[in-house]
Amino acid sequence: MDKLDIKYLILDTSAIFSGKTINLDDVKIVTTSSVLNEIKPGGKDYRNLQFLIEKGLTIFEPSKKSLDEIRVVSKETGDISRLSKTDMEILALALDYKNTENEVIILTDDYSIQNLSNHLKIKFLNISQPGITKRFKWSYKCMGCGKKFNKNINTCPICGSFIKNYISKTKKLSESK
Repeated sequence: MDKLDIKYLILDTSAIFSGKTINLDDVKIVTTSSVLNEIKPGGKDYRNLQFLIEKGLTIFEPSKKSLDEIRVVSKETGDISRLSKTDMEILALALDYKNTENEVIILTDDYSIQNLSNHLKIKFLNISQPGITKRFKWSYKCMGCGKKFNKNINTCPICGSFIKNYISKTKKLSESK
């Protein structure tokens, strides 16, 4: 990965799993404890994590305020059911840094993190997978009666059928993320 013109690089679990070389010159690397909890001791992923810790990976927890904001925005975009606790913490940590006027980029292959990052105007870089090219808004529809819902529920209160998510709105991303 080329040299980055940023101050903070926030690592998602996928960045550590990738095993890709990250240029650590002039950048501080941070993550959350929940990312560490997703990596099992022993094996290649654990060695990648240990190497990053030796190179200065710092563990921070996001503020409750930013976590709350991530929940609100992810409900608006429909991503809430697609985000894990770890995903939300990564996004909230990035929001904490952004709110203190620090330059920050999330390093992730997770499309829901990328989608919400774009909504929040937080930069992201993909690692191994192609990054998103469109921003999505998810909605939900009953597979039985066709009723549409703005939030994710498992069962339709009208007919009892399964609810499925679908993309209700897309917006092409500009060249600069």
